[in-house]
Amino acid sequence: MMRWWLAGPADQGRTRWVRRFDPRWWLVDFPRPMMASVTTDGPESVVVDLEFQRRADLAGLIWESADRWSHPLCALETRQDYRGLLWRFRWQSSGAVLPLDAVNGPVLTIEGRDAGGVPRTWYVRLWNYAAGSATDAEITLDFDALSGGFLLPTEADPVWAGDIDRLFISLVPPGYDGVDAPLPVVASGQVRLTTLLLDGAGAVLKAGQPLVPPQPLRLCMAYDDLYNQTPERILEQALLLGWRGAITHYLGMSHFMALLPDGLGGYVADPARPFCGPATAWHRDFLARAGALGFAPILSLSMELLAQHCPPAWAQRDADGAIGLTGWSPPSALLSPCQSAAQAWLRAVAGAAMELALAAEIDPAFQVGEPWWWVGPNNKPCLYDAATTARWQAERGSAAPAMTDIRGAKSAADRAYLDWCGERLAEATAGLTAAATAAAPGTVTHLLFYTPQVLLADRPDLARANMPAAWAFPAFDVLQLEDYSFVTAANQAGQARGRSLVETQLSYPRARQHYLAGFVLSQDDAAVQWPLVADAAANALALGVAETFAWAWPQVARDGFTPFQIDDAGPEDDMASFHDVRFPLELGFGAAGGPAFSTQVVVTGSGAEQRNAEWSDARLEYDAGLGIRSEADLQLLIAFFRARRGQAHGFRFLDPLDNCSAAAGSDPTPFDQRLGTGDGGITRFALIKTYGDAALPDEPPQVRRITRPWPETLTVAVGGVAQAGGWRLAPGGHIDFDDAPAIGAAVTAGFRFDVPVRFATDRVEVSIAGWRAGELPSVPLIEIREA
Repeated sequence: MMRWWLAGPADQGRTRWVRRFDPRWWLVDFPRPMMASVTTDGPESVVVDLEFQRRADLAGLIWESADRWSHPLCALETRQDYRGLLWRFRWQSSGAVLPLDAVNGPVLTIEGRDAGGVPRTWYVRLWNYAAGSATDAEITLDFDALSGGFLLPTEADPVWAGDIDRLFISLVPPGYDGVDAPLPVVASGQVRLTTLLLDGAGAVLKAGQPLVPPQPLRLCMAYDDLYNQTPERILEQALLLGWRGAITHYLGMSHFMALLPDGLGGYVADPARPFCGPATAWHRDFLARAGALGFAPILSLSMELLAQHCPPAWAQRDADGAIGLTGWSPPSALLSPCQSAAQAWLRAVAGAAMELALAAEIDPAFQVGEPWWWVGPNNKPCLYDAATTARWQAERGSAAPAMTDIRGAKSAADRAYLDWCGERLAEATAGLTAAATAAAPGTVTHLLFYTPQVLLADRPDLARANMPAAWAFPAFDVLQLEDYSFVTAANQAGQARGRSLVETQLSYPRARQHYLAGFVLSQDDAAVQWPLVADAAANALALGVAETFAWAWPQVARDGFTPFQIDDAGPEDDMASFHDVRFPLELGFGAAGGPAFSTQVVVTGSGAEQRNAEWSDARLEYDAGLGIRSEADLQLLIAFFRARRGQAHGFRFLDPLDNCSAAAGSDPTPFDQRLGTGDGGITRFALIKTYGDAALPDEPPQVRRITRPWPETLTVAVGGVAQAGGWRLAPGGHIDFDDAPAIGAAVTAGFRFDVPVRFATDRVEVSIAGWRAGELPSVPLIEIREA
């Protein structure tokens, strides 16, 4: 069974020692349109690959004192004091990188505070501390005797190294003058820092080293989010956290491509170069390391480009000629399936990606990611770029019917055009998979399909264009489904309908399906949305799809999402940890017990108290021994205890004093307990019971989750109207509606319920002699928290 938690910095347990300035933890950053990447080449080597476009381009090789990018269980400790450190390394530069002795040559920028706590920045010219040539030198930096300034000692600005936030080595091209204008040609270069040696107190840092056993989820990641980190760092942490097997790796839409000037002051994708040099170096390292660690990357390519780098003729457009832009900031544009140059470039990217996979000696796997005709928030379908309309005109002899709103039922002419657009989309995706398999025979092909797009009730004909029949099995080897907007909106009904529709129309068996759960876009939503993502992943595992993925590593690391497997290999593990049976009523009605809270009470020297409630909800405890009235009851208890294997398995218990949603003595009605308020999107509502005090109306009531209702007693109302159908009881005490309750509609329910409990001991002592002498055995029960 898969479990999970959101780990924080305080949860870091097992640690190891690593050297400060360890190559794995270096970062790069830079302004676009230039590009850079950082990789490792051995335990004492950092490699930076660079591609400069403009005279003001400046890349930074960065060391941060606070580790902001690692998973909390793997992160480096924060230490801002660099005093007493002596750092030595070999500097080697080649290609288009200004040498050490140049006026604008490499500078170590140190950001921190001086001895008085005032924010300061120092600029340390590396050539002042170098021995050797301007492109190959040994550099020695003594942080206790380090000075900024171009000329030393006349311009010396002594560094105080006791409170440093960040170190930043600047790298610029020949011709750098700070002017925001193009270089004559794209300038490529490389810098290597090798034989990194560090002496002195504080030369090593603690880093987390969790040892999470392999767990069932697989990992997604994207180059657009990871370009600034080393592949070794990312993959090592994933392995430590129990991730194994397949990795869906999105090549991205903003950073991997080579660029060239568009003649208008901007830069667009270079049709002649699928990958820029830094992205090639990063992916070569990533794929080799992934294969060596036993991971199986699936390289994903979408028909999408950052809008500022998309040639205008390549983009999908609506009937008014506007480019279809996504809601990302900055936005991306969708590429037209009919635009020959765009599709040729995509096919070249697919082939180049598979060649990288072959070079890394991994099994080639390729995904076409979310191919679709775009419909923006204005509901205008983007089916009208020049290439698309021209081809329709050539094939059909008439102008394409103009649709300015995809909503509502469409005319026969509109439907014919949508069907034709679907055929063109399928034709384009077939071209991509053909290019991938031509480059790497035996490539396993995948289609990533986003199900919510075809389930919107107000646009019933959109599926004609965006779920073409030509995608049906076996057009691809694997169908990958994602429905993240349904997941994070708690729209379980939408998830089920989407899967059902796609399975019916595309016919991929579960063994040829993958599921991508997630993602949690904002850290502010982590506590609410990760449980929904984890539930969706668990449901997919239960359905038996071949692989289930969490999207994606940056969010996993940011929020500390840590899944783990608790199943053992013993024969009893096939049995459920909860037996859905009720403790014998004849014993339960005589039990004694009730709710218990945990409150920390601190008594001061004056006798005053400070109280802290550690639990938001009570935990019930009972002693069922008091319900035994005969030797037959003893035998019944022992039989039930054995069947539960002591504490191993939970069961239902009927609390004789609190088992109904209504007031004591009343039967349940659909209006008893308010579960929530409709927002037009949420379809799942958890059963709860609230306990308040009428005398304290301003005190928030205690809310109790009900996970074991009696199904036959459950009634539901929406907006004050009882609902005879349109909903179902889901596991864990949830109501799933077929359609989301309207905005502002109160959702209420009534029910009877049991308490999930287990035996609180693995041993029950009973004897006939004791029973006859009036001794009652102690049979403690304790509530199981299921939500």
